[in-house]
Amino acid sequence: MKNMTLGNIAKCCGGTYFGDEGMKDTEVTGIAIDSRKVKRGGLFIPIRGERVDGHSFISKVMEDGACACLSEEARTDAVPYILVDSTKEALKKIAAFYRQSLDIKVVAITGSVGKTSTKEMIASVLKEKYHVHKTAGNFNNEIGLPLTIFDILEEHEVAVLEMGISDFGEMHRLGEIANPDICVITNIGLCHLENLGSREGILKAKTEVFDHLRGEGIVILNGDDDKLSAIQEVNGKKAMKYGLCKGDAYASEIAPLGMEGIRMKLHLKGREKSVAIPIPGEHNVYNALAAACVGTVCGMELEEICRGIETVEAISGRSNLIHKNGITVIDDCYNANPVSMRASIDVLSQAPGRKIAVLGDMGELGEQERELHAGIGSYAAAKQIDWLFAVGELSKEMAKAAKAAANPSMQVFYFESKEELLNALIPIIKKGDTLLVKASHFMEFPKIVEVLTDLT
Repeated sequence: MKNMTLGNIAKCCGGTYFGDEGMKDTEVTGIAIDSRKVKRGGLFIPIRGERVDGHSFISKVMEDGACACLSEEARTDAVPYILVDSTKEALKKIAAFYRQSLDIKVVAITGSVGKTSTKEMIASVLKEKYHVHKTAGNFNNEIGLPLTIFDILEEHEVAVLEMGISDFGEMHRLGEIANPDICVITNIGLCHLENLGSREGILKAKTEVFDHLRGEGIVILNGDDDKLSAIQEVNGKKAMKYGLCKGDAYASEIAPLGMEGIRMKLHLKGREKSVAIPIPGEHNVYNALAAACVGTVCGMELEEICRGIETVEAISGRSNLIHKNGITVIDDCYNANPVSMRASIDVLSQAPGRKIAVLGDMGELGEQERELHAGIGSYAAAKQIDWLFAVGELSKEMAKAAKAAANPSMQVFYFESKEELLNALIPIIKKGDTLLVKASHFMEFPKIVEVLTDLT
């Protein structure tokens, strides 16, 4: 890892190195917090968790070939280590130092909804011209972002980094680590209201990243979002805008292709081209427009950008279509909020055959949580969904509102557990059905997807 000697690591995180002085100029081969993932010659950073303290694995990691470790405790053995007050804080400082040593363009993505799908679309576009590194899974917080940065290799030309928060100050710290050249904000929606209070609070928290935008950095914003559209410039530079309204990138002639995706005409700074997005849902138009903006900032041609849009792939838990045993499962169960829930119901409404929504609680919605769940039930009824299966304490409101909508063609059921839900759901499924499975992560809906896709 470039410039990542033990001496530099100790200096950048304010730690004290203990061990053979001759090793201070040794570059580590990698950095990990999971003892099972430490490379030979790598650095182990032990983290104290609620159930496990990483410090208890130091001896084993060193025996397996690690170069050194961090520690919050003075050690009496001969292990080379860097003593720090907090390994979590050191992790972030080391990642910020490593990012500064890399000759790479960083694209940071945040927003209330669509961060991961937008990241995937941007990475798919950029890969048509560049060697791209992107955030894996949900590694988008103050632990995950540093680990994502540590995986950047010298051959990477662009890093696409997702950044998620739930409170004030977090985006400031993430921005300091990523120090982005390009910042994309997808929207300001109803997420994390427990801590952020309102959409105004969410806007304030998300835009903390602007403090750490690089000197010539560009901000790319959803121009259809009322909060983001009001931002005209950041750090003296005009913000790029995208949306269905005209901007730097906009779409026309939008035509749904059912479950096969959506077609649109992409307009990009005076150029235009028809492009097919292979993932259903109008929200993916916004993802494609954001990616087009990033692509053009990075010097890509329109043909390259469209090729990247047309080859994007859905990932597990994010509007991923699973066709198996004659049924289609829309696996969108990684997380949920009112905006993304409506978007997923829209996708389900386009499916052929019977449409079955399997929905659960949405978290962190604050004082309006019951009204917001009821709103989803009413929305599902209006979209002519055939069956609604709801589970979770808050989803009682969803089921009540759906029943109150008095849609005679819709059958609504509420259950107190996933097991009860599955016992009722499985017998009624038949070939040709499409099932949407969606809830917040804490509801553990991937278990439902696993059962449904194992049906014979």
